[in-house]
Amino acid sequence: MNLEEEINQKIFINEHQKLLINLLVTNNWLIAKNKSFFDDAAITQQQYNILRILRGAKDALSTLQIRERMMDKMSDTSRIVDRLILKGYTLKTVNTTDKRLVCVTITPKGLELLQSLDSKEMDMVHNLSNLTTKEAAKLNELLDKIRNK
Repeated sequence: MNLEEEINQKIFINEHQKLLINLLVTNNWLIAKNKSFFDDAAITQQQYNILRILRGAKDALSTLQIRERMMDKMSDTSRIVDRLILKGYTLKTVNTTDKRLVCVTITPKGLELLQSLDSKEMDMVHNLSNLTTKEAAKLNELLDKIRNK
């Protein structure tokens, strides 16, 4: 179904307005399609993002370092980390060189959760399987271009 049919709007001011609306509709569609992925694990998309960041880090990270790497820059990283601590997925410790900083690490329980989700991540990727590799690469290039105006 094309955008005009999906949102029941036939006229747009111009192609740029249509693109913006299409990006928003597509974002909402992807979030809805992938909602069960996060619901099944009882975590949010932001929590998943933080766990993946911590898994990929060689050392413990401060909440500021985590925030720099997050996809959602508007997130309250400290609060999200605190929720992960309550679930046993992360730990906070005081930085040994700067007592003002808190270091965050992923726990074995957090690693176990990510391992169980790794195989399910392909289900999310499958939502894009109607694109060829070449089309996906071009779309990635165009989306990068939009963000790097």
